[in-house]
Amino acid sequence: MSTDTSSEEKFLSLRNGRTLAYAEAGNLSSKTIVLYLHGFFTVGDASHLSPVLGRNVHFITPTLPGWGNTSAPPPSTPYRDCLTSDMTTLLSHLYPDSNSRDIKLYIAGGSFGTAPAQILYGAPYDKFPFGRCISGVLLMGAMTPFRYHKDYAKPMTWAHYFVPGPIGYNIPFNLLTRLVKFVLARKMTTIEGAEAMLRETVFDRMDQAEREAFAKWCEERGRVPEEAVRKMAGNVMKSISKSWEGFLLTPPLLHSDWGFRPDALDEEHSRPRVLLTASKDDHMSPVAYAQYLAANYKNARIKHIDGGHLSILYHMDEVWAEFLADEQ
Repeated sequence: MSTDTSSEEKFLSLRNGRTLAYAEAGNLSSKTIVLYLHGFFTVGDASHLSPVLGRNVHFITPTLPGWGNTSAPPPSTPYRDCLTSDMTTLLSHLYPDSNSRDIKLYIAGGSFGTAPAQILYGAPYDKFPFGRCISGVLLMGAMTPFRYHKDYAKPMTWAHYFVPGPIGYNIPFNLLTRLVKFVLARKMTTIEGAEAMLRETVFDRMDQAEREAFAKWCEERGRVPEEAVRKMAGNVMKSISKSWEGFLLTPPLLHSDWGFRPDALDEEHSRPRVLLTASKDDHMSPVAYAQYLAANYKNARIKHIDGGHLSILYHMDEVWAEFLADEQ
């Protein structure tokens, strides 16, 4: 069994001089693959792999376009086409002898990463041939396609109602997002600034029960909460180290055409089961989003979790085991 315990960042050259960064871990020769797409203000990171994933799974986590060391999409190329091309190239690179039918592919995404995860799930097979291999889709703290989810703005906080919500979307040239980027960039010039941003937006919103759950989660992994927060802040800094394109692309992506309607996928695309996790007090990815997707994808169900946006962390081993039950 081939393993990679270092999970260091790797780089793949793409067409048009672009670069794709990614990390991998687990059983690198396994044809059972988890392709994990990261969330907002972070990068592909395969360190601290769940023991559930290390048994017989090849865990691959690319850094998405415009974040960290991955190039932004080429000019005039829709995000969905860039994504399907990048992921096809990556999987073909890692499985050069595969006919794209002899592997089992599990697509997973967290928070913002659930948008590209869904794009891959619903992509035409001529755009993403590995789509025929998808055995399951895991959407944790899911986003919805705003174009078709007419009530997407109703559960938003005021801050999200501006960006990435309808106000920012309807202001031309993505100007409001660019203004927010200017403000955030001034705050996040150092890792201390990134850490302060995380505390303000995530950790300070935790109630006492979730603070205790987070501390227990850290302790079980041989860390203290301050160290875990600093690690997350480090990934925030990595995500904007080259540019802010990933951030600027986010509102247009959420409002764009993903290439399909969730309620109109054909039977073959609807074959993989979809597991949604929804945290009851998540103000960033409201439960209503998971409910919309569960009502529109034909083979979907929701697993409800107590806590806020980060609470899925404390249940990850359980969720991975449930999601990959057929592989145990």
